[in-house]
Parts: sequence; structure tokens; C-alpha cells
Amino acid sequence: MARVLPSLVGLEAFESTARLGSVSRAAEELGLTQGVVSRHIIALEQRLGVALFARRSKRLHLTEAGAAYISEVRAGLEGLKGATTSLMASRGHSGALSVATLPTFGASWLVPRLSRFAARYPDIAITLIGRPEPFDFAFERVDCAIHFGGPEWPGAETDYLCGETMVAVAAPELAGRVRTPEDLLTIPLLHISSRAFAWREWLGSVGAADLTLKPHYTVDTFSMALEAVRAKLAAAILPSFVVEAELARGSLSTIFGPGVESSSAYYFVRPRRDRDHFAVKAFGAWLQLEAGGREADGMGAFPADRLHRPGSDRWSPL
Repeated sequence: MARVLPSLVGLEAFESTARLGSVSRAAEELGLTQGVVSRHIIALEQRLGVALFARRSKRLHLTEAGAAYISEVRAGLEGLKGATTSLMASRGHSGALSVATLPTFGASWLVPRLSRFAARYPDIAITLIGRPEPFDFAFERVDCAIHFGGPEWPGAETDYLCGETMVAVAAPELAGRVRTPEDLLTIPLLHISSRAFAWREWLGSVGAADLTLKPHYTVDTFSMALEAVRAKLAAAILPSFVVEAELARGSLSTIFGPGVESSSAYYFVRPRRDRDHFAVKAFGAWLQLEAGGREADGMGAFPADRLHRPGSDRWSPL
């Protein structure tokens, strides 16, 4: 691919001359001779194919093209200066990290734990992006992702984080009316479209595979399902991490206790091109500790009884 970017020295010569209005003053600021600065500006104009300066009344003035270009050049130089200063100050242990995550997993599991990552890596800035589906890292400005499904992701490497337990939950008033699987026919049920077979799999786990249920409501996301269950609208099948706080408080109750292990799992995904990116490696290692049930450096984790290896690669967004 042809080289597009002009030389950094040429850009610095252009910016300094535009700001100071003089080649000689720019040369003094940059520690170069006036002739060298002039040659760099001429080379930059030749490379771009446009004139950046016009001389009027023995002074240099930006052309229309130069005026449009200077703001972008200044922003780029300032960004490079800031990144370099940060890198030198932290000796490479800093940076900005953009993480694509399933929205409900991000809100319910990841965000409450991020303060522990910040305490360990205070110089890494995190940007969370809600992405319910896989994407191509080659066309997205994202450093890494948390994915639910199987371990395959084109052009990327995946690390297993944890499995998932699906539980049937309802408000205590509704849950109290269910003593047998057949009692589910007497209460409103909710279906989550991204987990098409959740009720069927759950019925199979309690020995009622032949029972046919007809949900009264259908929603797209776990967050909507949780709000419906909280509102006593219906019973639903939800991941245990989504409802663990409500179950602990007693505002929700499980139906028939044990849950069903999902056949898919959560994975940390990173593009192969960034396998040595410090912030990506640090975040991935921290996720492994959080999700792996290890009490490392005082960091809590996903309860170990919910860790199960996946049996298939079915995709199911949160």
C-alpha cells in the first residue's frame, strides 16, 4: 500500500510557520535553519499537491486549503504529543481501551467490577461499547470484546471466561403458585427471543419435556425481561448473574431451584494483530481472574458453581 502520511518534520514545520506567521521564527522554535524549514514546507506542498501558504505584503498567509488542513494537523500533533507523554510517564503501562460487550452482561456483571480494574491499572482509560452481535475487527475501532457463543471468531483469538446458568424466576407471589411443572400453565410466562429454546431446555431439566408452554409475552433483551419479572408481569428464564441481587434480597424467587447450564459460554476476544497490546493483555488477564473463581489480590469472581465448559457454539445475544 502506498505511503499516505507526510513526514512528521514537515507537518511540524507547517504548523509552527502557520502559528507564528514566519519561517524564520518557526526555524528558531524548531531548532532548524530557515532554509530547512522552507524545504520541508515545499516538500509537504508537493506531496499534497496544493499550496498551503501565499505571500502577501512580505508575510505568509494560509491559503484556503492550508486553513482547512491546519486544524487537523494541530489535533493530530497534540494527540501524538499526549500519547507520547503518557507512554513515557507510565513506561508503556497505560493507554485507552475500547471494549465491545453484550449490553446486559456489561451492565450487570462487568460494570460493577470495573473499579477493581481501575485500582490495578489507573492509567488505562476504558470505553465500553454495547454490541449484541459479532463484528469484524478490521472495520471497527474496537480493541477487544466479550462474546457469548462458541470459541470461533474470524481473525481473532478467544479465551474462555465462564459458562452460564439459566434459572426460572418470578416474583414471590407468582413463584409460590408453582408446585409442579403443570402449574406453569396457570401463571403468565415470558419468552426472550434471543433464547428461543430456554423454556424447552428448562422443562427437559425438570423432567417435563412433554409439557407445552405458551408464553404470554415476548421481549428482545434480558434487561426488558428482568423489568417484566420485577413488575410481577410474568415468570421468565434468565441468567443467574442477571438476577443474583434480586434473589439475595428476596424480591425474586426461583422456580424449582436448580438452573440449566447454557450450551454456550462467555469469551474474551481480541484481534490477532493486537496480541501484544499492553492494555488488551492486562484487561484480558483481569477478566480471567474475575470470571475464573480465583481470589487473586482480593478480587471477587463469578461463583465457581456457574463455571461450565461449553458444548456448542450457538450464538445468543444479551
